Formats: sequence, C-alpha cells, structure tokens
Amino acid sequence: MPDVAFHPRQVAQLLRDALADSPVVLVHGPRQCGKTTLAQWVGGPLGYDYLSFDDDTVRAAAEIDPVGFVDALPQLVILDEVQRVPALFTTLKHAVDRRRSPGRFLLTGSANVLLLLPQLADSLAGRMALLRLHPLAQCELAGQRSGFLDALFQARFRSERRERLGPRLAEAIVAGGYPTALARPAGRRRRAWYRDYIEALVQRDVRDLSRIHALDALPRLLAIAAAQTAQLFNVSDLAAPFQLSRPTIADYVTLLERVFLLERLPPWYSNRISRLVKTPKLHLGDTGLACALLGVDAAGLADDRTLLGHVLETFVFQELRRQDSWADNPADFFHYRDRDGVEVDIVIARGARALAGVEVKAAATATARDFRGLEKLRAATGERFAAGVLLYDGQATLSFGDRLFAVPISALWQAQRQTADKEQQDVGPHWARL
Repeated sequence: MPDVAFHPRQVAQLLRDALADSPVVLVHGPRQCGKTTLAQWVGGPLGYDYLSFDDDTVRAAAEIDPVGFVDALPQLVILDEVQRVPALFTTLKHAVDRRRSPGRFLLTGSANVLLLLPQLADSLAGRMALLRLHPLAQCELAGQRSGFLDALFQARFRSERRERLGPRLAEAIVAGGYPTALARPAGRRRRAWYRDYIEALVQRDVRDLSRIHALDALPRLLAIAAAQTAQLFNVSDLAAPFQLSRPTIADYVTLLERVFLLERLPPWYSNRISRLVKTPKLHLGDTGLACALLGVDAAGLADDRTLLGHVLETFVFQELRRQDSWADNPADFFHYRDRDGVEVDIVIARGARALAGVEVKAAATATARDFRGLEKLRAATGERFAAGVLLYDGQATLSFGDRLFAVPISALWQAQRQTADKEQQDVGPHWARL
C-alpha cells in the first residue's frame, strides 16, 4: 500500500472541543475518508487506547458480552467502526449514566447510525456529540481554511483576477478526496482503488447492515447513479436496467445513503410560491468515486461537456458541504427549481434568516443570462437573500448587479488576494485570516 500523505483536518478542533464536554463523541463518515487517522491524531496525545471492530476477535467479544466488554475498557478509548456492533450503544449509555465524565468514549462509524438506529438519538441525548467527516476538501489539500462561505453570506467579493484552472479542474474532479486514492498515481491505479473500495464496502458494511439478496446489484446501481449525479432523483430511471421493483431500488438507494455514498439534496420551497418543483436532486458522495464508476479520466471528462457540467456541480456541492462541516454557523443545503425549468444548483440557508444561492458553470465566460435563476431566488426571498454567486472556470471576480457575483471556481479553496492593507481591514476578519 502506498504511503498516505497526512493532511490536517479542519474538524480536529471541533473534535477536541467535543471531547472536553461530551461523554461520547461519534465521528461518522464514509470508509477510508480519514476517521481513524483523525481519531488517533487527536486522541493519541490525550492518552486514548484504540480498538477496532474490524478485528473479528474484538467484535465477537463485544457481541457475546457487551456489558463485560465495556466494563473492561480503558478509561479513555477509541472504538473504531462501531456500526458493526449496534447493540453496544445501549451498554455505552448505561456506562455513561454510571460514570459521566467528558471524552470517555471516542467512536467512529462508517454508517449513519442515527438512521440505522433511530432510538439512538433519544437514548444518548445529552450524552453524545456527533461530528461528520467527509473525504478531503480541496482547501484541506491546499493547506488552507477557506473563507468562501463567510464571504458568500457577507456578499463580499472584491473584483480581482485569478489564473484559470483549465485542465486542472477536471483533474481535481477525477481525483476526488479519499486520502488513500490520492496516494496512488492518477489513472488506472487510482480507478482500481475506487473499484476495489466499492467491492469491499458492499461485501462488508452493506452485508452487515442489510440482508439483501442482490448484493451484486449495488455496484451497478451506484454506477447508474453516478451517471445521474446532480440530476433530479428518479427511481424509475434507476430501476430500469434491473429486474427489481421500484420500491426495492428505493430501499437500495437509502442503504447507499446510510454508508455516505449517495446523498439526496432536498428542494427549497416556500408556501408563497406554488410553481416550485419539490423533487430532490441526487449527488454522489465524492466525484473521484463517480468518475471511477463511469470509467472516465480527466481528459475524457473535459471532452464530455454535458457530463462535466453535472459532475462539476457535485464537486462544488461536496466542497461546500465539507467546508460547512467545520463552520461556526452550520448551514442547510437545498436546490431551487420551478416548473419553468429555472433553477439554482445549490441553495444554502443559515438559520431562519439568511439564504444564499450558488450556480455552477464549467465554461470560462459568464453572461447576464446565467443569473436568471439567482435573480428569481432573490426576488422570492427578498431581504433573506444574502448573495448569489455564479462559480465558473474564468479568471475575473465581477459584480452582476445587486448581491450577484461571478466568481472563479478556484475561489472556493484559494485565499482571496489582498492588494492593500486597507482592503484587508475592509473585508473583515474572515478573509484576513486566510
């Protein structure tokens, strides 16, 4: 196995804070996204021991005698891949109730246990902090803490020029964010890692979570979903190639969501507007995985402009989701589409008051027509509308009217350039610390 470069994770401080005041902390996210590395990097210096339920002996001991297993645990312990022993959560609750000390159990999970065990949220209420870890964000790969979301909600984008990403954009999309995949050479070896990853995940985690009869259908279903990423969710289209019912395919989609490989983006709507489409969009959890499933490399993606547009939208959506996972003011994500086909790719809401829109375009030019959806969203939301941004593969950051901007895609993870000390003071503390 190649050496995996270590990239400090932006959620690390959130994890330290959670361990300081919560008896149980669960870090969950897809397999191989870096959960174990993060837990050991933060917990190791604090004196945490480590046990993994991927070890058959450890898992058997916890399943046979969960009370005895928990009673024998060290004072501070990391329990890795805890979704493999779901019955353990009740025992952990009783252990915490007997001795409530902060940071006692640091758990990681490769499945959304809150969806798998709805009663868990109630049983561990007030006892467990939950952190979501995604594959690496582009700003983490660049070694920066992006201020894009703060700038978006402050409508602060100064006119400037950047170098076009060009071919590098397709390369970043195809690479994805899984640390072990990024350690391999681009091309055949990296695509092989992604294919092996899907096979191993289906045979291990999915088999544990659900006794389904057609495991071989899941990689095919995921590939079909990859071809439909950033499009409206249509279970009939997903089910068409299979001799399986639509409800069965819908259940399989839910299962793939639970292991963080798929995500449905809900529609934004208002009771005051009757012509809005209320169908969610479907997104792959990582564009490197999507491109490997589709068998497309960077050159092929750049040549297929339709596919590039869809996968780029997922790339931007996932980058924003990853950055939001460590934000001080977490947001909710939606999409906007009306029955006339006017849409905004990503709608982001912070609390009940502030809302922003993001359109994504693979081209190097921006026109007034590209802002049609953002203008409709602005009109529909009034004073709630913080800003609308068209992210495109161009060079210039430009204003297109009231709270509307065209911004190069690289601004998602690259620091905004400063040309004078006074400008740095004017844009405020979020940009100043980039």
